[in-house]
Amino acid sequence: MTSSPRLSELFSREGQSAWLDNLKRSYLTSGQLGRIVAGGVRGLTSNPTIFQKAIQGSTDYDEQFAALVGAHTPVIDAYWELVIQDIVGALDVFAPVYESSGGGDGFVSVEVDPRLAHDTEGTIRAARDLWHRIDRPNLMVKIPATRAGLPAIRTLIGEGCNVNVTLIFGLERYREVMDAYIEGLEERLATGGSLSGIASVASFFISRVDSEIDRRLEEIGTEAALALRGRAAVAQARLAYDSFVRTFRGDRWFELARAGAAVQRPLWASTSTKNPAYPDTMYVDELIGPSTVNTLPDTTLDAFVDHGTVGRTIDRDVESASRDWSDLAAVGVDLDDVGRKLEVEGVSAFEKSFDELLVALAEKASSLGR
Repeated sequence: MTSSPRLSELFSREGQSAWLDNLKRSYLTSGQLGRIVAGGVRGLTSNPTIFQKAIQGSTDYDEQFAALVGAHTPVIDAYWELVIQDIVGALDVFAPVYESSGGGDGFVSVEVDPRLAHDTEGTIRAARDLWHRIDRPNLMVKIPATRAGLPAIRTLIGEGCNVNVTLIFGLERYREVMDAYIEGLEERLATGGSLSGIASVASFFISRVDSEIDRRLEEIGTEAALALRGRAAVAQARLAYDSFVRTFRGDRWFELARAGAAVQRPLWASTSTKNPAYPDTMYVDELIGPSTVNTLPDTTLDAFVDHGTVGRTIDRDVESASRDWSDLAAVGVDLDDVGRKLEVEGVSAFEKSFDELLVALAEKASSLGR
């Protein structure tokens, strides 16, 4: 991937960082990830589904896995060895971005065991283990924005851990995530800890919102309901950005900023369009603005580089976004229920990927004569 004018302008002109939402061993061994970074990508996210596809979808991990099995490494520990090798490799590739940006970008995210999504203490222990085991300043540990995740976020930020808060589907939960981040910083400052270098993003999942709400609108079937299809996700993201701007201003935040704190940037995730009727760069073009991140799967990244539109859109006509959001409720969409359902489904999908991969690895270990 050669240097992309669109990605360059996205950051230099509009203040948005494009991250890659994918990682696999061949990206490292072939030098492809380095070429992607040279093209203007400024960070990377991963999740259990990404690693399931990477590990089960190739033979790239077989040699390392066989060595681990030969050393009698338990399957769950072998999984983390495979993942951490990829993460460390990506951290090395992005280290120059982290350094040149003064710690503003160049992050690589790894997710805790998704089976801990409703276990606060288990999440804290797992995140601490990853943070200290990998021990890189440009690492972010991903923690789901479940009810149990909120106190874990606060605790880990208070300990100086970089956190990518994932699986956010609702505006109220997003406000709670920002509060957890700010409270963690305040607790750290109160105990004499440094706020410098602590980074966090809050990851809104975009396309899944439209997929679920569009389905409900079609079930309602009225003209007013059908006219709202494809508008919910962008409207919610714009309202979230408005909430972000309002939160990270005022005396409470400025005291932390004076002590070296950085804002928790909104990150737009799940930005590939699931409905082929929608433009393939819709969830990039419509969500551009300063102090934000968009993490893109390969196909969406390629599409944006080819024909995306660079221009500030995230705070364009917030009143219209608010009307759309109100109209959705007015036609009968239970927006709180949408958020709850998507959170359950999101956690379940990652658990399923994680469990299926462990089963596949256990079977492979048996076949190797363990």
